[in-house]
Amino acid sequence: MRIIPAIDIIEGKCVRLTKGNYSTQKTYNENPLEVAKAFEDNGITHLHLVDLDGAKSNKIVNYKILEEICSKTTLQVDFGGGLKTDGDLRIAFESGANQVTGGSIALKAPQRFEKWVKQYGAKKIILGADCNNRKIATSGWLETSSTDVIEFIDAYSKKGIEYVICTDISKDGMLAGTSNALYQEILETSKVKLIASGGVSKMEDLITLKEIGCEGAIVGKAFYEGRISLKQLRELC
Repeated sequence: MRIIPAIDIIEGKCVRLTKGNYSTQKTYNENPLEVAKAFEDNGITHLHLVDLDGAKSNKIVNYKILEEICSKTTLQVDFGGGLKTDGDLRIAFESGANQVTGGSIALKAPQRFEKWVKQYGAKKIILGADCNNRKIATSGWLETSSTDVIEFIDAYSKKGIEYVICTDISKDGMLAGTSNALYQEILETSKVKLIASGGVSKMEDLITLKEIGCEGAIVGKAFYEGRISLKQLRELC
């Protein structure tokens, strides 16, 4: 299982939110590159980079930070947040992203999202399936739809999607454990490479996700709050 640390960006700074609520913003480092290099120095190979400004404004915003991290580290970066147009996607890939994540666009403009998958290939486009009470949430989690997360993922799996990042918003930033039952249901329903996100609080959570069969696990607040150390991540990698 891949261990994928997260860097969330607001106004160029490395921050974390709780349950996606922007009013809970806590800044951990004003230099995201510094954080990325620390991951790289400890054997981490992948990074989940989220443009929270972009998610809120519905267009890519912090692509310069993406470009800096990709040009000054060897990390393979999956980038998400505000990718709505062909131009946004082009900027993300030109800035060095190895993969991009589309969530809101996959729900609201499925034909465009499906075109991206065909154009760039299923290994480059990740389906973002962020949910609240099993319903898909969009626009930086500011909106909740009536679409069931299992049905959403299964439908895209049948259309060729390989990678899915699923975040249970109720768990995000709470350091209270992961949504294991939900992830098991997804893996039993769809043949996707599932990347779990939200709720990781300790090393045992990561071990459980690996046992369930997740292809990857995103670690955010647990690292920034000192619950999981770089040494532990290095050893697990």
